Amino acid sequence: MRVFPPLTALTTAALLLVTVAGATPAAADRDSDGTPPVKVSHGDPYAKCTIGARSPDSVVYPGTEVEPYLAVDPRDPKRVVTVFQQDRWNDGGARGLAAGWTTDGHTFHRSTLPFSLCAPGGADYERATDPWVSTGPDGTVYAGGEGVDFTRSTRSALLAATSRDGGRTWKNLTTTHVDEQPFFNDKPTLTADPIRKGTAYQVWNRLDNDPPGPSSLDGPGYISLTRDGGRTWSKARPFVRTSAVPNTQTIGHLIVVDRRTGTLYDFFDRLTYSDDLTTVVKARYQMVTSTDAGRSWSAPVTVARDTSVPEVDPNDPATLLRDGTTLPSPAVDPGTGTLYMAYEGSDFSGGEFDAVQLVRSTDGGRTWGTPELISPKGVPAFSPSIAVTERGTVALTYYDLRFLKPGNTTTLPTAYQLATLQHGNSKLRTERRISRVFDWLQAPFAGGYFLGDYQGLAADGKGVRAVLTETHTGAPRNRTDVYTSSLRSGSGGRAAHPGDGRRTPRFRIPRDRRAE
Repeated sequence: MRVFPPLTALTTAALLLVTVAGATPAAADRDSDGTPPVKVSHGDPYAKCTIGARSPDSVVYPGTEVEPYLAVDPRDPKRVVTVFQQDRWNDGGARGLAAGWTTDGHTFHRSTLPFSLCAPGGADYERATDPWVSTGPDGTVYAGGEGVDFTRSTRSALLAATSRDGGRTWKNLTTTHVDEQPFFNDKPTLTADPIRKGTAYQVWNRLDNDPPGPSSLDGPGYISLTRDGGRTWSKARPFVRTSAVPNTQTIGHLIVVDRRTGTLYDFFDRLTYSDDLTTVVKARYQMVTSTDAGRSWSAPVTVARDTSVPEVDPNDPATLLRDGTTLPSPAVDPGTGTLYMAYEGSDFSGGEFDAVQLVRSTDGGRTWGTPELISPKGVPAFSPSIAVTERGTVALTYYDLRFLKPGNTTTLPTAYQLATLQHGNSKLRTERRISRVFDWLQAPFAGGYFLGDYQGLAADGKGVRAVLTETHTGAPRNRTDVYTSSLRSGSGGRAAHPGDGRRTPRFRIPRDRRAE
């Protein structure tokens, strides 16, 4: 079971909750079938900003772009907006959030999201984090994120803005909710309703540690929504409650919408802690349903057990990694309504390390099947994202460590993979690499070597478009960049089954060295 730090300092714990939550990277080309990957992040708009130092031990990583997400205009797949953290801090958040936009699918231009003081005209917060973006059926782009203060106060706020010109400019900056300690808001996501013009939903978890100390944690799910294209947002309210079970919180809320029926599905992880709040004693992914555009919600249904374990370098378990553990990635088939959820779990490694797992429901989420292994057997894999194309092809992206050789503790060769399942059939699985092989240990360190708590994947015409983070070696002022590529799903690549061990060396963490 995953172990988290004590919540004696709620802000720090909340920001780091998802942590523990070869010499040179190989120069092999990406093996993508589609447009060649292009760099999204260009330059550093916040390089001269001096705001945000939390303590003498605070370290900012200039020129770093991490934790990307993306949205594709449903009217034109060449119109894409990506968002990401810019200049990550080691102890929570970044100097600000930035965006990259394109009208041709190839050339990306930069804009700044107004979610922190480092951004021109930005909100009155020292740092920002958790970028998210979604495009509605009329082309309105909704961006969300979180503003955080540490030195002047201990505020955390949910923020939203809209763009009506494809991400060039941002307007309607709105604070949808704000709290001070002992409350902390975390992991917001934002979904534009694909069939209701002008409607979007922002969801997150709100941690309540009042009074501060053991045996007093509550973390319900909250929602705010807009019906007028982001001009105004409703008062935030809880829609998933946790108070019935002491020391319980939710995290990773994300809404997907069935375009056939208009039904909303919110997925999340529910964590229950020990009395001293240091250990998770129960964890399960759940979902709730709304058939009236978010006005009311069903009781939770359990989707799968969260069997994730602390993420570490397999050859050096003292080296912590930070990835998408505890964050579900759901999707719905636009033609059939089949629901899918990808997540990290250790079911197929006997609890040794995480791989990418998939569960599905064909009855609107009432019942769920058993987990399927998607990433190659015997290889640690991280941060899955999922999307379903118009033709019903299920696509998943993830990082894995198949290129790491036993005994190598100086680098961590990592690559981003795309797996496709024709019509959702795992027997028709194909896989190919869509990134360079790069060294994960060059990433900024924030509770673990950090590429982001998530990456992005979206349906893109007949295929999918991925956005991901890669590192650079020997570039301390440009450790990471964000890349994107449009990929024709289901074509090219070597057919492979998760049990196929070719090119996938096994890793085993010695039991006496595993993180507790």
